[in-house]
Amino acid sequence: MIPEGIILLDKKEGITSMASDNFIKKLMNTRKVGHSGTLDPFATGLLPVFTGRALKVMRYTDDYDKGYRCVAVFGKRTDTMDTEGVVTAQCVLHGTGAEFDAIREAFAQLKEITSQTPPLYSAKKINGRKAYELARQGVEVELKSHPVKIYSLDICDMKYADGQIEVTFDVECSKGTYIRSLCDSCGEMTGFHAFAKELRRTKCGPFAVDDAYTEEALSDMAGRGDYSFVTPREKALDGMKRIDLNLRQTADVKLGKKISSGAFGELDEGLRVAAFEGDELIAVLYREGEIMRIERMLAVD
Repeated sequence: MIPEGIILLDKKEGITSMASDNFIKKLMNTRKVGHSGTLDPFATGLLPVFTGRALKVMRYTDDYDKGYRCVAVFGKRTDTMDTEGVVTAQCVLHGTGAEFDAIREAFAQLKEITSQTPPLYSAKKINGRKAYELARQGVEVELKSHPVKIYSLDICDMKYADGQIEVTFDVECSKGTYIRSLCDSCGEMTGFHAFAKELRRTKCGPFAVDDAYTEEALSDMAGRGDYSFVTPREKALDGMKRIDLNLRQTADVKLGKKISSGAFGELDEGLRVAAFEGDELIAVLYREGEIMRIERMLAVD
């Protein structure tokens, strides 16, 4: 049997995340596929794809923090904030120390932002339609700001060429942070204009791109009957507190019964926990007073 679980795909440039899902459907011969954290077509890197029973834990990836490596180009702005848009403003830079210092200062200020408005050309849903679909039809949309957090932002390289300055940087951030917008904001702060030339996701919750596979590698392994690339669904809950059930507690939970919270020490009210019996994931539970309620049953039939 082809195993179910999580496939860490190293998405290539130029395809949608949905197209990546379709590739995994064919590779794993299943219709039950979904991804965590949509990547723009021009972006590459880590895309966790869930298959079969692993889809039941995908909801717990919604709040994953992310990591990216981005190449920003200063000297030009586009309406999409990336390489696919129309140039709306530009200037000629000279590679001076003052210009480099201004860019460094702008990046330092980015670390302090607490909210962000999604780009007009984004996959943000508005009444069931993606913002970029509406934008391309000329429909005016209002996008609301939302909280974000930048945990770290480090410049890796800066170089000057042909009137532009290219900056490579790493960023770790909360969900819903648009890296293209960070580049555009830097361009506004400096007055130099900027857009994202390259974007690669490197982290997604407990997953890292170093453990991901390209489509070609996955096809080769699956063709040889080697499915060692499938990550167990339990990995998606690594950030959740674990509790261990005994046989009686496991039996009760599988029957949909509430169990006492007293056996599990100090648990915060409403705290979600991953309940295991040995190596088997049984359910996601949460404490309500003196009992543990079932939020999601995960035991395999």
